[in-house]
Amino acid sequence: METYAGTGLVRYEFNDFAFIGQESLRAAEAATCAREQDAFWPYHDTLFLNQAGENAGAFADENLRTFAAALGLDEDDFRTCLGSNRYRGEINEGINEARDLGVQSTPTFAINGELVEGGLSFEQFQSIIEQELSQ
Repeated sequence: METYAGTGLVRYEFNDFAFIGQESLRAAEAATCAREQDAFWPYHDTLFLNQAGENAGAFADENLRTFAAALGLDEDDFRTCLGSNRYRGEINEGINEARDLGVQSTPTFAINGELVEGGLSFEQFQSIIEQELSQ
């Protein structure tokens, strides 16, 4: 972020790819609700630390609200947001866009339209980015 996005050389955009089922979708909605309180990334990290298998109950609404409370979010605002499903359309659009690009797993990165799958090291990303910037 500091080397590239923070300097304006590249744009970094995060999109949900909630493809595992209902809990995956609810977790994406909850993280987006946390974004309203400037806590997207801490909430995102909490979700990843609390995974317990696909649709096994780890991301039931009660747990999602508990995560928000543990992060110090306004619980009433969070509950209202999550209950409203106000971000469902945005998340579904992201899923459809990812599928249209050919995304099949996470993490996947699109660098100038080319998909790069997996969690790469900074050095690996740097090599790809520098090659793209030099063209």
